[in-house]
Amino acid sequence: MTDVFLAAAIAEAAIAALLVIRVARGPTVGDRFVAVNAMSTQITLAVFCFAAYEREQDYLDLTLWMAAFSYLATFVWARLVERELL
Repeated sequence: MTDVFLAAAIAEAAIAALLVIRVARGPTVGDRFVAVNAMSTQITLAVFCFAAYEREQDYLDLTLWMAAFSYLATFVWARLVERELL
């Protein structure tokens, strides 16, 4: 069963790597914004699956921090774009 968690972690990391292309190419700021948000979610899920694979609970704290800061960063960037400061 733990091999499934490792495979899921690798798959999530691969998806995050593919999102780098969208960040680099994305024709609009909105496309890049959504890609960065999706990439942070995929990385968080990869770390979560890796924590299940390693049976290490300390990584779960990291995933909670990553998810919280990802949400906060998304909110801050959206406000900056809305106010046309970027």
